Amino acid sequence: MKVAFIVRSTLYSVHGGDTIQVNETARHLQQTGIAVDIKRTNEKISYESYDLLHFFNIIRPADILVHINRSKKPFVVSTIFINYSEYDKRERRGVSGALLSLFPADGIEYLKTVLRWLTGKDKLVSTAYLWMGHRRSIKTILSRAREILVQAEEEYTDLVKAYGIAPAHTVIHNGVNTAVFRKPAIIPERENNLVLCVARIEGIKNQYNLIRALNDTAYRLLLIGNSAPNQQSYYRQCREIAAGNVSFIDHLPQKELARYYAAARVHVLPSWFEVCGLSSLEAAAMGCRVVITGKGYARSYFREQAFYCDPANPETILHAVEEAARSTMNGELQHQVLQHYTWQVAAEKTVSVYKKHL
Repeated sequence: MKVAFIVRSTLYSVHGGDTIQVNETARHLQQTGIAVDIKRTNEKISYESYDLLHFFNIIRPADILVHINRSKKPFVVSTIFINYSEYDKRERRGVSGALLSLFPADGIEYLKTVLRWLTGKDKLVSTAYLWMGHRRSIKTILSRAREILVQAEEEYTDLVKAYGIAPAHTVIHNGVNTAVFRKPAIIPERENNLVLCVARIEGIKNQYNLIRALNDTAYRLLLIGNSAPNQQSYYRQCREIAAGNVSFIDHLPQKELARYYAAARVHVLPSWFEVCGLSSLEAAAMGCRVVITGKGYARSYFREQAFYCDPANPETILHAVEEAARSTMNGELQHQVLQHYTWQVAAEKTVSVYKKHL
């Protein structure tokens, strides 16, 4: 079996959680004997070479439409259905913020896609998207997909509610690389006041409110991640308000990240929306206490083993960090992640989906 992963054009120039998801899923599928090629959406693709196409990011339908129309191949979609609308309406500043506040979620995503194209920040490979619009494009993809792969049952529920189409679906949870993130043979001495946030620095991840929450406290906040290319002003604002107990490190390879997870007591991801947050899973696998947003689907992963915050309220972020720092780890969350939320498990479930449609 040979499969083409078709991904956003910026997958490797603007790293995100989907970069890890694509690479790790492909690597583990190849270990099962399935041939996988990773193709960016703007590349020329020889469709006849593949038995199946696998797309990622349903909220970028312009990346998908052209290929399903040209190829006539069976396809599945890892939806990664992230709802940016609350952030776009509440937190975006300036002219773009004022403009986006006037539109519903699909209209906002349409405008963002067109603006990225017009400003040269992204490719628009499907001109049909311009006249079909965002909502109709997604409905077309959902109606034609053999199956969609969601990361939480709640994600599927929200998709069906938003678009009125209920395709076949399988829940395939995000995972961790257990060769890197695992329970160490020797339990490390943790720095009790060290709080990590591993994420690209951008508005949706909400580092600004995190900094406000922990500024001038007894905690040492370390932010690890590059700034988003199109949000340099947000990055500057974060640097400008950061007190002396806040520091920044650029994006690190996973093996180097593991060292920081092992040293920290708490990892926090106070985003405006998270499916689960790969860095939260990685931190949990390394024995960190986890603080995460209450917006999105993280509760379906972490249940009562994590501490939740309101991204709009810095006081709740600080309170959750304080609770996490005081808590005693019983190892239950770490065990759960290492047993159930791994890329090997994700690949095995993905193979089962492929076999149903070939």
